[in-house]
Amino acid sequence: MKNSLNTIIDVKLTDITQLPVDAIVNAANKSLLGGGGVDGAIHAAAGKQLLRECRALDGCETGEAKITSGYLLPARYVIHTVGPVWRGGNHGEAELLASCYRNSLALAAEYAVKSIAFPAISCGVYGYPAGQAVRIAVDTVLAALPQYQFEQVIFVCFNETLLELYRQRHCQSARPINA
Repeated sequence: MKNSLNTIIDVKLTDITQLPVDAIVNAANKSLLGGGGVDGAIHAAAGKQLLRECRALDGCETGEAKITSGYLLPARYVIHTVGPVWRGGNHGEAELLASCYRNSLALAAEYAVKSIAFPAISCGVYGYPAGQAVRIAVDTVLAALPQYQFEQVIFVCFNETLLELYRQRHCQSARPINA
């Protein structure tokens, strides 16, 4: 089994729909039928076939993950995960968010994905405090990596504030993150 130290971890301020990786993660809603933010952008870039395939999946529960083809995206796959809506932090939000990352990585490994890109799950309209969400994302991914053989994991940021939070978090972890 490949050691997690062999995995390259990047942080990028970019459009996740343009990344030439094996899989991108979609911060989806429970219906998986598209929405706003990254979800809407992924559906728009992937084309109508993505919506057709998502209809057949019968939705997704918070913290779970499902996979589809990438269609018109440069990515071969889209892994759809539903992050928690922030309700103050006392309703299991942290565990549900960590589950999004763990379940997405497990599904990616099942499909022999070597490179994967994550958006900042739940940080948009779901209102998760960015600093807490970044900590959970980085810590969960780093803890899970030893059991998988990923070559690259990218945290994709939609603004400079998130980019800086990821950079700060990597300084606190034992693992360097390329930014």
